[in-house]
Amino acid sequence: MKILKYIVVILLVVIGFQSCKNTSNKKAEVVYQCPMKCEGEKTYTEPGSCSVCKMDLKPISEQVLKKIATDEISDNSIFNLTSKWNTEEGKTIQLEDLKGKTLVMVMIYTTCKAACPRLVADMRNIEKEIPRGLLGNINFVLVSIDPETDTPEKLKAFAIENYMDDEQWTFLQGSVSGVREFANVLAVKYKQISPLDFSHSNIISVFNAGGELVHQQEGLGVDNKETISKIIEITTK
Repeated sequence: MKILKYIVVILLVVIGFQSCKNTSNKKAEVVYQCPMKCEGEKTYTEPGSCSVCKMDLKPISEQVLKKIATDEISDNSIFNLTSKWNTEEGKTIQLEDLKGKTLVMVMIYTTCKAACPRLVADMRNIEKEIPRGLLGNINFVLVSIDPETDTPEKLKAFAIENYMDDEQWTFLQGSVSGVREFANVLAVKYKQISPLDFSHSNIISVFNAGGELVHQQEGLGVDNKETISKIIEITTK
């Protein structure tokens, strides 16, 4: 009987030790990265030195790991497009440079006298309904479908004229091919019908911080409650 008790005690000790060992191993899991990020966001599971600058690898926090995961681009992201764009401020960017914020995007042209003023009004109405505390995490982007006319200077003047010159607003002028490619992604159809006039779809698109399309609003002056709700939802996740 005593021998049986000893066996039980030994088994319990072994199980307890193994459990502690497993817990210890979980706590000991550390991810390392070069402090100079010579290899971008590449990480290592073992300590050592950077193969480029030879500095010691440093352990990184869970917050950094989450950011690295967020920075990954899915196959469905518009950030895979490599076209170049000019902003109303005269900067040259790629769509990937807009990563990290909710994007509310529409395609217009500044000489439009019919649908575009309504689309601009819809964008402003949506922006007004967003809680002020969230605007820093949202970018309202207007892409010109007439890049030959809508220079950065004209887009800047248009932004000021329409009270859309705050930090949360961005206007983009691309190449003819870049605009066409982007329109195809958004399922926006447009056609030039005279030197300064286009027929086009009236669609406002919402993308998450990773550049994935999550919602579209089609039409002019439509009820925008669903669009606003979706913007707030993905921005507060």
